[in-house]
Amino acid sequence: MSQRAMILVVDDEPAIRRLLGASLTRAGYRVSEAGNAREALTAVQIDKPEAVLLDLGLPDRDGLELVPLIKAAGATVIVVSARDATEEKVTALDLGADDYVTKPFDTEEVLARVRTALRHRLSVEAAAPVVRLGEIEIDLAARLVRRDGEEVHLTPKEFGFLAELAKHPGRVVTHVQLLRGVWGPGHERDVEYLRVAARGVRRKLEGGDPTTSLIRNEPGVGYRLMGA
Repeated sequence: MSQRAMILVVDDEPAIRRLLGASLTRAGYRVSEAGNAREALTAVQIDKPEAVLLDLGLPDRDGLELVPLIKAAGATVIVVSARDATEEKVTALDLGADDYVTKPFDTEEVLARVRTALRHRLSVEAAAPVVRLGEIEIDLAARLVRRDGEEVHLTPKEFGFLAELAKHPGRVVTHVQLLRGVWGPGHERDVEYLRVAARGVRRKLEGGDPTTSLIRNEPGVGYRLMGA
């Protein structure tokens, strides 16, 4: 993946498309635009973007319906929407969206989310079994965690929780995704399990340093592994 990655901007407001398009172009990306769902699906097939910035309020179709279709085509999806309700964010992420930015947005934040999403694509494509976050190393294949070269003991559930986040560095992983992935079906409502696991991982890896923030809680939605 290079800085010449293709980014598709899907929004029914021309001003938003111009703003994002100009920012992405200055950052070195190639840019394609679509003003509705039909144009978006056509552009996904023709331009084959690495990432899509997707508005949900499209005139001809709800943007949520496009998320799995775009993912099936192999593109990363970052929702950029004025819908700020927690349930909307959770639905989009559970449908496969890689991230969610609420309007009004800061263009620098959107660019940062794009960079993170593209880095994640690279890590997945390389199938790297080791995730490094500064002094912390998470070896997914060996199920080991090290800090400054020293092994840190995590419980099986703590490691499972951390590993699920490490597979999607920088992205929000929803409560449901985490609970299904670590505790299995039937535990989708046991959010307290996640709080306990997060506290344990933070205590063991952040070392009580208040300036360190390895895991970010996205209230009502899920968790995000920072520093990737």
